[in-house]
Amino acid sequence: MKLSQLLQNTSLSCPETDVEINGLSSDSRDVRAGFLFAVLDNGVTNGAQYIPLAVQAGASVILAPENEQNSTDCVIFLNSKNPNKDFGIMLKNYYQAQPQNIAAITGTNGKTSIADFVRQMIFALGNNAASMGTLGLIKNNQAPLPFNNTTPGAMTIHKTLHGLKQEGFEYLIMETSSHGICQYRISGVDFKVAGFTNLTQDHLDFHKTMQNYYEAKKLLFTEIMPKGSTAVLNADIQVFDDLQKACLTAGHKVISYGHKGKDIQVLQEEPLNNGQNIKINYFGKNYDLFVPLAGDFQVMNILCALGITSALTGQKEELLSLIPNIKGAKGRLQYIGTTAKGGAVYVDYAHTPDAIENILKSMRSHTLNKLHILFGCGGDRDRTKRPIMGKIAQDLADFVYITDDNPRTEIPENIRQEIMVGCPKALNIADREKAIALAMNNLEKGDILLVAGKGHETGQYINGKILPFNDEDVVKKYL
Repeated sequence: MKLSQLLQNTSLSCPETDVEINGLSSDSRDVRAGFLFAVLDNGVTNGAQYIPLAVQAGASVILAPENEQNSTDCVIFLNSKNPNKDFGIMLKNYYQAQPQNIAAITGTNGKTSIADFVRQMIFALGNNAASMGTLGLIKNNQAPLPFNNTTPGAMTIHKTLHGLKQEGFEYLIMETSSHGICQYRISGVDFKVAGFTNLTQDHLDFHKTMQNYYEAKKLLFTEIMPKGSTAVLNADIQVFDDLQKACLTAGHKVISYGHKGKDIQVLQEEPLNNGQNIKINYFGKNYDLFVPLAGDFQVMNILCALGITSALTGQKEELLSLIPNIKGAKGRLQYIGTTAKGGAVYVDYAHTPDAIENILKSMRSHTLNKLHILFGCGGDRDRTKRPIMGKIAQDLADFVYITDDNPRTEIPENIRQEIMVGCPKALNIADREKAIALAMNNLEKGDILLVAGKGHETGQYINGKILPFNDEDVVKKYL
């Protein structure tokens, strides 16, 4: 492909020398002769230090930030105000093909479940549908292909889009994290629809303030999503008015959902031991539905998924008949089994104050006797949320067990002590497997135990190493 073709719709102009581009990469180790090498901001390393290696490997064009100077005369040097954004558009131009109907879902909590629900519904309608996010890449109902991040790098995304198109997939729902959005990893993706779930404390180690965190997510709607797309927004959250205004200003249609939703509104909820009955107003008509999932937050996830799927497929009433057969995403309030004494055990990924609060409040209505929770907090992450999560657990659960999550490079005992500030009555048990075994042994008939924090994860990060560990497997071992 010629450089001039590659630069279409970017902020850059083609130089007089219009060279042939044989490939693109932001990793100097992958550069070959005739490649364009992109110096990107990933918030960790300065990619400019790898320019000499890329040139040595045969790069003919360098894409770099405005403040980087050309230190060699043997390549074309392109300076950009936003290399990350321009690189995504270049990848779109290079790979060209992507599924025709792509949706994004962002927000602090609920992304994985919603992406899974949307994929399930579209597949049930007879279409090839994929989801991409925390669980990896899932095609139709196949086993996930794992990714390292919720929102992988731009190169991985565009290669994946190209591959899906070649395989006949016309529908894709992508989880988009705040990191992935503000680093423009999703630049160049033609989103038709984007949903916003909620905004609660998380990732402040990276964003520093809640306002920065919100503005990062808001970029999806104001900068990345093409004009004329559809935004599916939670009407119950504090930032709804601002976000709706921003979406309308950007030329998007808005579908609102929730208890205050104008388009999709939940009117009534009746908890059951195998799910819940709900009454909703769905685009002007009232319907009674059975949802085979526990928790008010799962109702909100279902409403968001209905909004996204209806906007993406153009179908509405046909989707309602699919809800009773919806399956929960792996590690998302996943029922594992019941102990010999009659206590039920669930596994969930909840690892933020809001997620812990919502899930405990939701599960209380399903609990006949006592509610137990077991969790920890990740190391090298936002420390301020630890005592907050401890206080929420102590206030809303009958029994609290504090254990290790993914300590990473921190001292595990220090993390647990910081959580215990908020829940001094909790049991502090370092070994996660022993903690789970003890908590399960303490369950009586009608009790519920929520094992929270790791969900679907199959490893535990301790002192730089990943040790095999899966909450579901451990629970099954002791049932």
